[in-house]
Parts: sequence; C-alpha cells; structure tokens
Amino acid sequence: MTRTYVYMGILLALAVTEARAARPPQLLEGLWEIQIRSTENPGGKKGEYSFRLCRDHAFDDKQTDDLVKDNKNCSTKLESLGGDKFSAESRCSVSGIVIVSKGVSTYKGGSTVHSESTATYTPPLYGKSDETMIQDQRYLGSCPAGMKPGDRMTADGSIVHPTS
Repeated sequence: MTRTYVYMGILLALAVTEARAARPPQLLEGLWEIQIRSTENPGGKKGEYSFRLCRDHAFDDKQTDDLVKDNKNCSTKLESLGGDKFSAESRCSVSGIVIVSKGVSTYKGGSTVHSESTATYTPPLYGKSDETMIQDQRYLGSCPAGMKPGDRMTADGSIVHPTS
C-alpha cells in the first residue's frame, strides 16, 4: 500500500470514527461512491479520483480499529460541532513521517458525508509538504454480486479485494 493510500485510509477511518464517537446517524450498509479532490504543495498540484466501496458496519468498525484506535502511532481528537458536523484532528507517524491532519465532516442521514481536511507531512512525503482534500461519499444501494465488505471498485470497474 502506498503512503497516499495510508493517508486516504486514515481519512476514511476518521469519518467512521466520528460517526461512532459522536453518534450521528450510522452509515448505511452497501455500496458507496467516494470522490476525492486534492491539492498538494508545493506547487498546487491538483488531483481527483473516485472509487466505490462495499461496506457494512463490521467493516467500518474494523477499519476504524485497524487505522485509528489500534494504531499506536496515531493520536486522534474528535469533537461534535453541533448538528450534523464533526471535527477530527490526528497526529500519526508512518515510516518516519509525521502526518498531522485536521478536518470537518458533515453527515446527512446515514447516506452522505462531506469532509474537508488538511494534512502536513514532516519531513515532506515524496516532496509533498501539505495537502488539502475534499471528500464526498454517497450511498448508492446494495453491493453488486461478487463484492464483499471492504472490496473497492475502481473507475474501470475492476474489483480490488483488501489484503488483510
């Protein structure tokens, strides 16, 4: 797994952790579309990608435990901002790089999540010193036949199974 995917995993887990810690509506089980727009510095390099994720409550709980709660190299602070908004701050050490991230997520029912976050990397990660990400997740319905919780569908329709 590349370090970019580690960071992306932390962001996804933070969204689920916020849901568990502050008690907004639980996310619906099934297929979710996740769209991510990012800006990396220095240079203001923009990126955009999306994928679909099959999830259930057990997967969300395990992902949160694996990436946040059970990770001895991370500390996370969660806070309700009232209504459907929640904030998260995290400090992690991954392969000698300190990642400090801060974000706000807004939940609508259990079917959409909008998150905006920033992360800094010390020392820079492959030359990247900081990154801003906007993530929109939306529920699509049941997972298609052949997909199990944790499976990801890429833009070309390929299914990627988790390695753990």
